[in-house]
Amino acid sequence: MNRLSFRNLIKLLSITFFWFAALPVAAQDDSGLGDIVIPRQQLPLCFGFSDVSDPSALAICAALNLRENVKARELSEQWVRSEPDSPAAQFALAEVLLTVEGNMPRALFHLNRAEELTPYSSLEEAFESGNVQWHYLTISQLSYVHQLMGDQIRSLEYLEKMESIYGQDVESFRGWPLIKLKQYDAARASAYKVLETEDSVRARARAWNTICAADLASLAPIESNNACDRAIAEDESAANQSNSSDTVYLTNASEVALSLLEIDQAEDYLNRATRFLNPDSVADPWIYRLYLTLNQGRFDEARSSLDRMLLWRQQQEPLVSAMNRAEHFLVSASFLLIAGYAEDAAKLSQTALNQPDRNGSYSADDAQKDAYAALINMHANRAQLEIEKEQGISLGWSELPSHQLRLFVLRLQAWRAERRAASLFASFDTLQNRVRPYAPLDVHIPEWLEPELVAIIGTGIMNQILDQALANGAFQLNDGYYHAYKTEIHAQEGNIDELIRSATTALAKLPDREILLRARVSARLAQAHWQRGEAEEAHAQFIQAISQDPSVIRRLQTSLPAELLTDGTALAQRVSDLLSKSPRFATSDNGLVLNITAAPELSICLRSRSGEALSCYTSAASESESMEWNAAELVKGFHTNAFGLGFDISQAQRAMLLGSSVILSSQIDPNAQRNREAFLRP
Repeated sequence: MNRLSFRNLIKLLSITFFWFAALPVAAQDDSGLGDIVIPRQQLPLCFGFSDVSDPSALAICAALNLRENVKARELSEQWVRSEPDSPAAQFALAEVLLTVEGNMPRALFHLNRAEELTPYSSLEEAFESGNVQWHYLTISQLSYVHQLMGDQIRSLEYLEKMESIYGQDVESFRGWPLIKLKQYDAARASAYKVLETEDSVRARARAWNTICAADLASLAPIESNNACDRAIAEDESAANQSNSSDTVYLTNASEVALSLLEIDQAEDYLNRATRFLNPDSVADPWIYRLYLTLNQGRFDEARSSLDRMLLWRQQQEPLVSAMNRAEHFLVSASFLLIAGYAEDAAKLSQTALNQPDRNGSYSADDAQKDAYAALINMHANRAQLEIEKEQGISLGWSELPSHQLRLFVLRLQAWRAERRAASLFASFDTLQNRVRPYAPLDVHIPEWLEPELVAIIGTGIMNQILDQALANGAFQLNDGYYHAYKTEIHAQEGNIDELIRSATTALAKLPDREILLRARVSARLAQAHWQRGEAEEAHAQFIQAISQDPSVIRRLQTSLPAELLTDGTALAQRVSDLLSKSPRFATSDNGLVLNITAAPELSICLRSRSGEALSCYTSAASESESMEWNAAELVKGFHTNAFGLGFDISQAQRAMLLGSSVILSSQIDPNAQRNREAFLRP
């Protein structure tokens, strides 16, 4: 999704007029010191102004500058209690709540109170009141907070108020609310007006970023990345002047490159963005690098990106954390789902659904984020359901009632998430844009997950949407994605012949880097060949699928045909009996091979018919435990290993993804501090 620079918007507060400039005072006498110019002492800025004199305001600003946030909160609350009718006190508390705690609703309450106390409609009124600074700051922050909370019309109204009362040029800030309102032509016109009249490189960067977003509104791919490149160039020019840069423009350019299927170029933009640590930028490049590397089956790099993403998140300002929290949760849930931690993925996605949305700095709206969260929550609950089924094969009679209840709860949770996703994806236009590969201006739903929409929406509707999108040019860069969707439709309808045709075409045309989507198509193709009795072709596609994405068989709620071979021992036979009940395997004399041995170590090895090892798991038998226990533990370990990525992610580390302090990871992982310091390296 396209983003608006948080830092650039907040700078609106610092481009105000400073009411009293410090003037040099010259002293002359006969001592020869007359040539010395002694400047008046420059006061530190307080809320963007150099002439704030109120002791309470100065004390709060001093605490904020020293990052004594608790003290700043206490001072601002004391000020409001002692002077509840002071607009300065109301604004100061709102500023602390917003920037220190990211508490937008409470900040908005106090900003509204400050506005009630400063009901000025002209500059003269504001000056005569003596509260001109606080009125100006209140109006500008009200525009910003409404924009963050999704009320773009109110945001624009306050911008107009700024312009009418103070003569402030706010044109460069109109573009983003217009983008959020989907008034793309108006946003583009506003941006070009800025380019014609503005010399400020920051304002010009914002304008080019607006044009970049507006260009993406068309269903058909845009022809070039020029507007985003210009935004980057302007931002780099500003960075050279201020020694700061913003990752927003680079991540936006990456999004455009992805929509053009220029995957290498997209990754290059992200790699450039990872060189900067911007605690006040909503664009964490590690989120998008994790998204890309996971799509491409580069699992070690994806795990590294997850770690870096957490370190970046620790450095973010609280307000920024409230704004991109859902992005962190959902991309983390995607990784955990692929890695085999479906229960944690379900918790993360449910948290993203439950928490309030602060998507004002993103082109995607609340419904799109919720739709993605519901989709991944459904998928995660179904995957966890399959894991529970796998673990249930070794349970005793006394454990079955609670196990069945657990399965029922997971089915219910998956169904509820599915219905919620269906309602949020119900718009024909939304779906038509959604099926476009790497759809811009939307949330980043992974391409390997999007075919789940077929079962949710229905094959008839999806057929219409796909054909209309194809006619409108959504797949003109690569129609392999179209055939991947068609593969899923034919799988749902049980149309084997058409499935094989669509899947074969999709695999021939999809980009080689689209590993997880290709694995899904291969799994569907393998099932079709197996149903048609074409064992050799089925084996090849099953092997291709699980080598690219080990968890795809579990996530599709299907099974591998397998012949179970043992070494003849009682323990190996018991393991074979358990595996024959597994939902991941369908016993067949002509399937893949599961070799089970009890000596010298307990071992299960999934092999091709030619003997090639595909996934093997070994463990030492516990002499103090029963044969039944050893068999159950071996089968459980094999399922975890065969249908996951093999990453051992501790419970503490998984808890961090929900927002726990990353400091904890330093205690667990001695490399964490070195990783944190790596951000500061050139």
